[in-house]
Amino acid sequence: MAENAADVGFLGDAILLMTAAVVAVPLFRRFGLGSILGYLAAGIMVGPVLKLIIEAKGILHFAEFGVVLLLFVIGLELKPSRLWAMRHDIFGLGAGQVVVTGILLALFFVLIGWETARAIVVGFGLALSSTAIGLQTLEERNERPTLHGHKAFSILLFQDLAIVPLIALISVLAPSSVSKGDQTIGVLDIVTMLGAIAMVILAGRYLLNPLFRILAVARAREIMTAAALLIVLCSALLMQWAGLSMAMGAFLAGVLLAESSFRHELEANIEPFRGLLLGLFFMAVGMSLNVSVILAMWPVVLAGAVGLMALKAGVIYSLLRLTRTRHNDAVRVALLLPQAGEFGFVLFAQAASVFLISQNTASLMSAVVTVSMALTPLGLMLY
Repeated sequence: MAENAADVGFLGDAILLMTAAVVAVPLFRRFGLGSILGYLAAGIMVGPVLKLIIEAKGILHFAEFGVVLLLFVIGLELKPSRLWAMRHDIFGLGAGQVVVTGILLALFFVLIGWETARAIVVGFGLALSSTAIGLQTLEERNERPTLHGHKAFSILLFQDLAIVPLIALISVLAPSSVSKGDQTIGVLDIVTMLGAIAMVILAGRYLLNPLFRILAVARAREIMTAAALLIVLCSALLMQWAGLSMAMGAFLAGVLLAESSFRHELEANIEPFRGLLLGLFFMAVGMSLNVSVILAMWPVVLAGAVGLMALKAGVIYSLLRLTRTRHNDAVRVALLLPQAGEFGFVLFAQAASVFLISQNTASLMSAVVTVSMALTPLGLMLY
């Protein structure tokens, strides 16, 4: 009986989520607000407003695979030579955005009386933008192949790379950590990360194409789909085990398969799962919105979100103009990436767990992240 009740509960949640999405997304797109805002609104309705689904964390963790699949599909469209050609934007523009934004935000928090360690963690956590929103918006507008699409992708790719050192920084700044043993573990972690990257590269270069040739003989499309999902999940979980981003592992696997003759078939097989899980991800973000924090401190949350977006947009625009990017393209990237991102949730939770920031600060910053994500589609309508 308990098992049947659990099954009914799971199916009931699935029906609620799909119903909310089917109603909200077409409605929001009809009024030109975009599907992302529709998914967020649907999540807010079934979660904080109507309280039909209480637990959003599990759904959010599961739905993060939508971002993983999105990076895999993008990797399939980027040959290694093309990725190499983008290195200056990734490590120049991307690094500049994270460092400049992080320092400016940290300085602001220090000026209002925060401790330096706390200010650094929150500042750099808010400096990261949302990979899911940025890439999904480019996809919806068919702007990924454009110049501003490449610039935005370069910034987001570096931000994904920056997650690991930022998590390591939390361990360094935490009140309880500075032992010699931690440094040894750090060296082992670096070796593990490099080993995981090497494993993905070697598997992609020497194993995956022969595997797909063998599977193609069977002429069973469902097997090819299962194999594609297996590759994405294995590469993502290997990277997570090594302490890196799951999305980065999937992206690397995609890049290594970009020159494969099975590239288009893999993309077609993954596409339906990617779309559904990304939609679920945005709904889960809406469901996880802490309404009590927003209602109690709505002037601070709203001012924080708007101020953050203005600062990030200004930094991104300035850096792009310094690199001689045209005004129109610089504005588009600035309006696309002014929000804080999903990795902010991870960083703030991690910082709170080691008592670097209080639980109240983590909740407040998470609310700022969510509101900034919700405001981004509205800002894009201005241009």
